[in-house]
Parts: sequence; structure tokens; C-alpha cells
Amino acid sequence: MSDSVGVAVVGCGYWGKNLVRNFAELGVLEALVDENKPAVLDLTAKYGGRALAFEEALVDPKVQAVAIAAPASMHHALAKRALEAGKHVFVEKPLSLEVADAKELCALAERFKLRLMVGHLLQYHPAFLELINLVRDGRLGRVQYLYSNRLNLGKVRREEDILWSFAPHDISMILSIIGSEPAEVLASGGYYLHDTIADVTTTHLVFPGGERAHVFVSWLHPFKDQKLVVVGSDAMVVFDDGEDWDRKLLFYPHKVEWRDRMPVVKKANAVPIAVSQDEPLKSECQHFIDCVLHERTPRTDGREGVRVLSVLARAAEALRRARAGEEPARARRHHPSRVEPSHPGVTIHESAYVDDNVEIGEGSKIWHFSHVLGEVTLGKNVNIGQNVMIGPRVTIGDNVKIQNNVSLYEGVTLEESVFCGPSCVFTNVKNPRSAIARKSEYLPTLVKRGASIGANATIVCGHTIGEYAFVAAGAVIAADVPAFAIFAGVPAKRVGWMSHAGVRLGPDLICPQTGRRYREVDVNQLEEIADDGFDHVH
Repeated sequence: MSDSVGVAVVGCGYWGKNLVRNFAELGVLEALVDENKPAVLDLTAKYGGRALAFEEALVDPKVQAVAIAAPASMHHALAKRALEAGKHVFVEKPLSLEVADAKELCALAERFKLRLMVGHLLQYHPAFLELINLVRDGRLGRVQYLYSNRLNLGKVRREEDILWSFAPHDISMILSIIGSEPAEVLASGGYYLHDTIADVTTTHLVFPGGERAHVFVSWLHPFKDQKLVVVGSDAMVVFDDGEDWDRKLLFYPHKVEWRDRMPVVKKANAVPIAVSQDEPLKSECQHFIDCVLHERTPRTDGREGVRVLSVLARAAEALRRARAGEEPARARRHHPSRVEPSHPGVTIHESAYVDDNVEIGEGSKIWHFSHVLGEVTLGKNVNIGQNVMIGPRVTIGDNVKIQNNVSLYEGVTLEESVFCGPSCVFTNVKNPRSAIARKSEYLPTLVKRGASIGANATIVCGHTIGEYAFVAAGAVIAADVPAFAIFAGVPAKRVGWMSHAGVRLGPDLICPQTGRRYREVDVNQLEEIADDGFDHVH
């Protein structure tokens, strides 16, 4: 085991620049990855490190770990690529936007014996660490009730509820204190600035041991309030991050005694608990490095991230149910395209639009702000992420997954089990001009079964992506892609082969996960060597 580790920070914007600073101060910053080249150059001049493309960082032997601070919709795709490339991964919260995707990342990390850590920052705050010690030492007695406030004026988001933006830290702390997942999750919200995005939410958690908690979050609050209160049978404690260091953690030895069958409150003065004035982010970054160097499980590992994500997903579903019960007529009036009887067994979010003359297979899901135009056919169990536009006259097979911010124009066909990463781009005209109509010049694009397209990749029209091919994040496809080929770069070229299971093949062309064997027919053709003795050529 090496006594040092090189880290590439992926996403160097609003929050990522803080990771750059801390990893640089810890002496482990190796590379910076971001499309904003001027910002990267400014950061490298200040903190050091090299400006690399994501694919370059994945193959660089000096980079042993990546820290991802990209938009949440990209977390899963970027983390998956990094783990498959053999890199340890730190991901800012949330681990992903889907519980199944988060579980997949955990499985990859465990299979490759890599560290996977989620940036639940307050778990590394000195005041919270002391609070945990008070609970574990029995100073509070039996924990009975917890509540948290995370309130501020802004930063208002348009792509996600306040629940996903503000609540993960508090849910992470509460789950750590209780030590179990809630048996019941209830939630209610207020929608003031946007008809479908909650600006204020209250989430209630009921735990199997009888403990209860609530999480109140808002970006429409006149002042900043970040507070966690834990009430025990013998005492209470308040973690107030808005206070000065000497009063961030206050211990209240209040008690409630019973006299003549009546509860009597015995108040006591608050006792400040001394905490070290360490920067939580630096402690978090150091913890990640230590776990990589010494092969330890992070305090907020992938499994902890899954638990938090599971509660968030349950709360989001509770919000949806509560809103449907409160305003069903209003939702139908604002979203006339949402006609459930026309698509039995299909989930369509109330903010999504589905035009007439659309076929959707059972089990499919269409999420926030997406639009499916006329004469589109969607197969069974298709998952359409947020802000996706499809059509007209587009065909999508069964089990296709399309992540956020993707547009599929006329002429595009996706066969079964295709994966489209966040913000990947399809075209249907090679030389568009705003003032010139070129509908007669549309060129078809075919993506065959099982193929995967990475985040921000561009697929120039008129080409075919073969079965189980893998297009790397950010690649530009300007030629046909053979089956099983890995294409990366601008313009993209073949850099390897990928198995059916999505595992990069080594020189022996044997999938390490499934044992399936392949043979290279020529430089751009692979065939599977089947157990039946026949070669399956693609």
C-alpha cells in the first residue's frame, strides 16, 4: 500500500472549488476536471494540479481517487465510470438520484475492493461528533425525539425540491444517532414559487424503537437557521451551527419527573460542550484519504448513502401522495395531458406532458418536466428522467433508461435496454441553419440493444451504435460504433472492448464478472465464443 494518494476533483464550480482547496492543502491534489477551462486554469495557478479531461484522469496512474462535485444528475454515471476504472470515489451528496443506481455503485465498490464515500459533511463536524459521543455514553438517557431546522433565504433551485437540496445532511445525522431506518416516513410541502417544486417541506420519521424525528427545510425563510435538537429521557442537547464555536453544542440537563401522577419539569442551565475548531470539510477530505490509504470503511460510505437516499425517496413519494390528495383537480387542470386511463400501469409525474397518439408500455415511468410528443412509442419498463424531450416519431424499446436533460429528435431509435446518460446529445441534421428548413434532410440514428451512452456525449446523426457498445462521457460520435466497442474522445475512437455485463475486457477478452469469452475478428469486430461451440458474430 502506497503512503500517498493522488486525487482528481471532478467538477470545480460552486462547491468543487472548496474540495480543490482542501485536497491541495492536504498535499494530494493531482488533477482538476471541469469544462470551464478558465476557472480550472485559475484554480491550478492557485492550488496546483493538472487540468485533465475525465477520461484522461481515469487512465492516469498518478490518480488513485476521484472526488465528484458535479450536478447530482451526473453522480451515478461519473462514479460508475471511476469505479470501473479502478479509482476510489468520493461523491458529494446525494450519492445518486435513484436508490437502485446507488446500490449498483455500492456493489461495484465492494466487487473491486474500492472505497466509496458520500459527502455528508455534518457527519465530520466536531460539534456533531461530540453529540454522538454524548448519545453513546448515555448522557441523554434514552433518545426519544429529534428535530432539525435547515432554513435560509435561497439558494432557490428549479430542478429539485427543497427536500433533495437541504434535507440529506439532517437525515444522515438523524439516522446515525438512532442507528436504524424509519418504519414510517410522512411528508408535507408548500409550493409557492413554482407549481410543482416544493419550497418548504416537513418530513416526519417514526422509528421501530419508538423514536420520532422531524426535518423542517425551507429556502423561503427570513434568516439562516441550522439547528439539530435531540431530546432524551435524562437530558437534551442542541447543535446550532449558527452559533460561535463556544456555543455550537449546548447540553441541557433538563428532566421531567412524575409527582402525584403529574409531569413536573425540572429546568437546568445550559452547559456548553467544548469542541475543536476544525474545518468540517478538511476533516471529511482527510477521512477519505485515510480510508483509501489504510483500506478502512468510511463513516459515510456508500451503504450509508443508500440509507439516506432511501429515506429521501420515501419522503418524496409521501409528498407526491399528499399533493395528489390535496389538489387533484388543480393538478389535472394544469396538466391536461396526464390521463391515467390512457396508459394503465404507467407512472407519469404531474409536471410531465404526454401528447395524444403516444403508446407507452406497462411499467414505464416519466418524471418531472418531461415531454413526450405525438407518434412516439415507448416500450415496457422505460424510465424517463427529468427534463427529457422525446419525439415526434421516435421509437424506444423495452427497459430503456434515459437520464435527465436528454432530447430525442425525430429519426432516433433506441432498441431494448439502452442507457442514455445525463445531458447526452442527439442530432438529426448535420448542417442546421435557423433560416433554412431541412426536415427533408433528417438522418436516422440507431442505438442497438444493450448499448450505453455516457453523460454529455454527442451522437452525430446518420450513424449506428452497435449492440452493447459503450460511448464514454463527453465523447463525440461521428462514425458507426461496432458492437461491444468502447469509444472515447473527440472525435471518438475505439479504446477497448466492453462485455455484455458492462465490464471492460482485458487482453484475454474474458469477462471477469460473467466468464463470457470473446474473440477479436479484426480491429473493429468482436464475436462471442459461446458455450454451444458456435461463434456469435455482431
